[in-house]
Amino acid sequence: MSRGRDVPTLVARAREGDARSVARLISLVEDGAPELPAVAAALAPYAGTAQVVGLTGSPGVGKSTTTNELVRALRKAGHRVGVLAVDPSSPFTGGAILGDRIRMQEHTTDPEVYIRSMSSRGQLGGLAAATPQAVRVLEGAGCDVIVVETVGVGQAEVEIASLADTTLVLLAPGMGDAIQAVKAGILEIADVFVVNKADRPGADATYRDIQGMLALGERGPGEWRPQVVRAVAVRNEGIDDVVAAIEKHRGWLTKTGELRKRHERRAAVEVEAIALGTLRARMGSVRDGTGLGTLAAKVAAGELDPYAAADELLKSL
Repeated sequence: MSRGRDVPTLVARAREGDARSVARLISLVEDGAPELPAVAAALAPYAGTAQVVGLTGSPGVGKSTTTNELVRALRKAGHRVGVLAVDPSSPFTGGAILGDRIRMQEHTTDPEVYIRSMSSRGQLGGLAAATPQAVRVLEGAGCDVIVVETVGVGQAEVEIASLADTTLVLLAPGMGDAIQAVKAGILEIADVFVVNKADRPGADATYRDIQGMLALGERGPGEWRPQVVRAVAVRNEGIDDVVAAIEKHRGWLTKTGELRKRHERRAAVEVEAIALGTLRARMGSVRDGTGLGTLAAKVAAGELDPYAAADELLKSL
């Protein structure tokens, strides 16, 4: 049986909680396999059924430890949890370094938790290109909460806001994170700030800095004001407050209709990315002398200007 014809079976088994089927579906997504449209079609009825929580922050703030404790709290509340941990790519293999799986080993034997490390493969924005489709796979597998932990690349983390229903930004004292948050535009994307390692000197100052910066922002009546929560994830302190802040934001999203709007914006980004990917593939495959490579050579030689070349390329498509 070919892999293409096996897609309905894989999806059915994933719905039953078969971890190997979930893994194979995500692998198809990551590899950009020919079966991908069939996978997407089979998963479409389950779209939007999970709560997607994005977790980001600079390296060293304790993202993986916080994710580990967050999963523990969500499982205690009875949720089926999926974790997509976007790891930095190995410079040798292009694969994920798998650091997050090492730190979350205690959950690997829980059949109600699915953990997958994904390689960023050089993708900017802290996410892997296949992350949105991987979220769909986990929704189809019955996960009602999906935690997406970004790679932690510093000032390029805002992409998570286009994927998550609720975005958590982790900060830590002594790292200049309050200033970095302003520089990176993170104040605009965070729904919940978590001041982790709150037992360290400077934690109160970081907390006050973020609160002060939020107070300067202009918000209309009924708009969400980001929550600021203290935590010491390594000791499981403050995690219940983090979960409460997530639930509070979820309630606001539902009440105001913002949840539906976020899902529509997420779908728009996803559709645009697929369309652009298809166009790029077609641009490189045109064989009648108007392919991208041929036109680029003419532009480089001064035989054609880039706008005229772009018009020719579009006509050929």
